[in-house]
Amino acid sequence: MAMNLPSRSGRGRRAPMADINVTPLVDVMLVLLIIFMVTAPLLTSGVPVNLPDSRAKALDQEQKPEQIAIDEQGRMFLNDDEITEGDLPARLDAIAARKGPDGQVPQVYLRADRALDYGRVMRVMGELNRAGLNRVSLVTVEGGATQGAGQGAGTR
Repeated sequence: MAMNLPSRSGRGRRAPMADINVTPLVDVMLVLLIIFMVTAPLLTSGVPVNLPDSRAKALDQEQKPEQIAIDEQGRMFLNDDEITEGDLPARLDAIAARKGPDGQVPQVYLRADRALDYGRVMRVMGELNRAGLNRVSLVTVEGGATQGAGQGAGTR
């Protein structure tokens, strides 16, 4: 009852192996895992913004947040769509009107370039507060990875 032993009639020939070799499959899966790990952080931010550093930890989230980004030229983007400062109040009112499954207003991530004037960022924060969007996270960079600096930071 020995398996994979030379057959008696074949003098040294082995019986065919019926096991599956999974080593190439594991190699391919590891390469795909590395590719996804490298590309996943690049897919989250569409507007290039030089974010400030922070030691805060990332926040947990249930639904996809709205993103407002202000680049170093002062251009404003709402979910990768460029908007003017005059369009901001109407767009924020539309976002505030949508309630999530938990009955709360959507989470808003505010990403602003570190070279911007502080007053420019505070005007946007004021508009968020006026629209009733008080779940605001200021996005910073911690060790090269994008992080949320805190829920409700700066708006009450």
